Amino acid sequence: MRKDSVNSRSEELSEGMIEGRNAVTEAIRSGRTINKVFLADGDTDKALGRLAAMAKEAGAVVVRIDRRKLNEMSPTGAHQGIIAAVAAHEYVTVDDLLAAAESRGEAPLLVVCDELSDPHNLGAILRTAECAGAHGVIIPKRRSVGLTAVVGKASAGAIEYMPVARVSNIAATLRELKQRGVWIFGTAAEGATPLYDADLTLPAAIVIGNEGVGMSRIVAEQCDFKVSIPMKGRISSLNASTAAAILLYEAVRQRG
Repeated sequence: MRKDSVNSRSEELSEGMIEGRNAVTEAIRSGRTINKVFLADGDTDKALGRLAAMAKEAGAVVVRIDRRKLNEMSPTGAHQGIIAAVAAHEYVTVDDLLAAAESRGEAPLLVVCDELSDPHNLGAILRTAECAGAHGVIIPKRRSVGLTAVVGKASAGAIEYMPVARVSNIAATLRELKQRGVWIFGTAAEGATPLYDADLTLPAAIVIGNEGVGMSRIVAEQCDFKVSIPMKGRISSLNASTAAAILLYEAVRQRG
């Protein structure tokens, strides 16, 4: 079997699993369909017992298995005694994200991830975007992490509430957003627009580049503004999810 086929199958399986207490709790609360819940056999933790009861009430089959088997099943290696088997997350469309903003009577606030490869970064961005009241996150179909179990755990359950659109071409999507009145703010160390001069009260899409190389050239060309974050220390760049958080909360501050 080709290596890319193996990787694709592995990601598909991971997208059908959620693990960790926060992630499973929020999945149940959000009404997501859970097919089966696996608990570590012999674990007498009362909180885990309550979570199992919630899962049963939601219609899931609860199975106790040996902790070693649970460890083998775990995509993250940090399952906290519980793993749930679910249908893979459904992605939405860019239209859905814009409609969500319109239904709330707000200027769109989106996060666009340009080929992020670290699932912990994407999970952290989903968590911050949800907390900041953003209307959605956009990721590419290729050369990017999807909504895997690791992403779900890193998001602390925010994956259940933050809609994600998966698109074929980020640059083309940015062009479409611009045609629909959304301004594109790219994050770049050499950006000509200082963070605090950026007007994030506008309908805004914040572009976060790849962890290693930043935004691709073709994506950077679509940006209306390239925003730089003040850097006072000796390190010249921030983690992708940290940069996203700074811009999102500057938008929250400006929008009042």
